[in-house]
Amino acid sequence: MATTFTNATLPDVVELMRQLSLQTDPQKAASLYGEGLVRFRIVKADRYLSLSRRNLPSPQLRITRDSNWTQQPNPWKEPQRLPLITGGLLAEILYSNQPAVITDLPARLAPGDPARDFLKDYNLLVSLPHFDQGESINAGLLLNHSADGFPFEQLPMMVWMANLWGRATLNLVNQQRLQVAHDEMDRELKVVADIQRSLLPRELPNLKNVEIAVHYQSSRRAGGDYYDFFPLPNNQTGIFLADVSGHGTPAAVLMAITHAIAHSHPSDPMPPEKLLAFLNEKLSQHYTDNNGNFVTAFYAIFKPYPDNLGNTPGQPRATLTYASAGHPPPILVRKDSVEDLEGETFYPLGVTFAEAFHSRTIQLFPGDRLLFYTDGIPDTFNPAGDPYTLFRLQEAALTHRGESPKDHLTHILDEIHTFAEGSPITDDQTLLILEIR
Repeated sequence: MATTFTNATLPDVVELMRQLSLQTDPQKAASLYGEGLVRFRIVKADRYLSLSRRNLPSPQLRITRDSNWTQQPNPWKEPQRLPLITGGLLAEILYSNQPAVITDLPARLAPGDPARDFLKDYNLLVSLPHFDQGESINAGLLLNHSADGFPFEQLPMMVWMANLWGRATLNLVNQQRLQVAHDEMDRELKVVADIQRSLLPRELPNLKNVEIAVHYQSSRRAGGDYYDFFPLPNNQTGIFLADVSGHGTPAAVLMAITHAIAHSHPSDPMPPEKLLAFLNEKLSQHYTDNNGNFVTAFYAIFKPYPDNLGNTPGQPRATLTYASAGHPPPILVRKDSVEDLEGETFYPLGVTFAEAFHSRTIQLFPGDRLLFYTDGIPDTFNPAGDPYTLFRLQEAALTHRGESPKDHLTHILDEIHTFAEGSPITDDQTLLILEIR
């Protein structure tokens, strides 16, 4: 018998399937499968060919595998090394979308057939089509010197097996391509993340009688949270915090645009309502019009009092003039109280061009502490889907107020991490603590 399915034992088949399940490279899997068919005597053929017409016009095809080749080119990576056939018996068989059994191959083979050198020494040809999107894009050919003893009754099972193997191979190919695409995208996202993080301050400002600590973490490679400091005349400092809608690369791009616009302000970015109006105008006109994107922002100007005015106990040390565009107000922690900064909350930047912003000023006293944050902090979720909430953040702000801002920041982040119970963060997180010494 030239070809048979009757000699393989169940342990043979199980072992072949087990070994195939370990493969991730389709080329290695195909070689292992072909070797296994012969080694475990599942199929016996004098020669085996694989055909493919993928991405080729009719009546072209390639011979992608030949059991007589000592080296097998990778058909997915090196198609140019594979024989290209135009027309002839193989094209007729492959493009027919049907299995084929030819028992008188020499009589069917024309003298000038382009595949004659592959077929001329054999009498039996069995073609097993591999279907993809309803077409026999690929096929496996069994060639035997003798036409006797072929188990015609097993042809349906052979076609079935061939197509199951074809789908498995295609899955491996797609998985490999997906991994390549994923790795390439990950490299690009890393570059985007590096660029985006390079826009954040490399160091915190050194302000007299002020201590600052900051935490920044994006939920993905790149994020849309943004904080910045602007040195201003008369020892003043601008403190800017923003949160772009969405996540990932699109948010990082808009964050970079916001950074560029803020730093292109034609004069000192003050007062706060002027900077927010400038940002809003540019974003609305050029970047967020009708696309649903927006930016929440909080901008404040920190103005310390001269030393001769701020050394008396109980006297204010500085003022904070601020304005908000849809951003959560900072938390103000004083000796025995915690509260959100009061003030009007206007539309986020980029929502409407005709928005007028207004600022508010408060005095800051020794020991006062401000917590600036983006909504990724209170919106941290635990496995049950419960948020950390602003209430918990305010409690943590008051509980640890006696510590340094750096330690305070660490304890709050530890509490959030404990609350999340290992759940991944779903939004970018920024937390900045400023204390008046």
